[in-house]
Amino acid sequence: MNKTALITGASGGLGLSFVNIFAKDGYDVVLVARNGARLEEIKTEIEKKYGVNATVIAKDLCSADGAKEVFTETQTKGITVDVLVNNAGLGDFGEFWKNDFSRQERIVDLNCTALIELCHLYLPQMVKNGSGKILNVASIAAFQPGPLMSVYYASKSFVLSFSQALTRELKGTGVKVTCLCPGPIRTNFDVAANFGESGLFKNLKVWDPDVVAEFGYKNMKKGRSLCVCGGFNRLIVFANRFAPRALVREMVYHLQKVQ
Repeated sequence: MNKTALITGASGGLGLSFVNIFAKDGYDVVLVARNGARLEEIKTEIEKKYGVNATVIAKDLCSADGAKEVFTETQTKGITVDVLVNNAGLGDFGEFWKNDFSRQERIVDLNCTALIELCHLYLPQMVKNGSGKILNVASIAAFQPGPLMSVYYASKSFVLSFSQALTRELKGTGVKVTCLCPGPIRTNFDVAANFGESGLFKNLKVWDPDVVAEFGYKNMKKGRSLCVCGGFNRLIVFANRFAPRALVREMVYHLQKVQ
């Protein structure tokens, strides 16, 4: 029987790249996102192209019961999740006090709460089986404060810290956790996050989602706990260890401000 990978945010961008990579490698896939019609299209394409089974679960993970409903549906269908890919994410651009607070809540609900709840729901079976992998998508944003995207940056710092802690807790269980930290990716995230004329996608290299997904997949297979995509991004992360925090936040502010 094929192993199964559950991928959130599977309707496009990085999530869709992950779907193709796992399916190409022989995994059955569980596709989770809000857009059920789009997921059904992807299901048809994936099953025809790779000869694997694709299961659609259309849920809003920002909702209070979204993660539980995803878990319940996989349980009801008898699906054992061998790999959990927490890819779904949300951002927002602008000064925190001016932005819509309900959107800031949704960022935390999706980027943090749904992620840890899915981990909490699927980990017991993985530990019992003595195998399993979790791939949590954070960002190079996780390594510094992010003025003009304060809640998003903080949420990714949470994901990084949580993933690293899980790595130690799960030592010896056979379950591995990998935290992927890419820079800007060529998806519709910049549009959804209200970036407008932000300098972030102009001042940093914008990566192809297929390249980032392949990088994350290979590092997950190797059991690495942390992987930062791109040499320049790794340099940024390394330099942050030595730069004064006041300087870092000024640099991030000027990097991101409207051009």
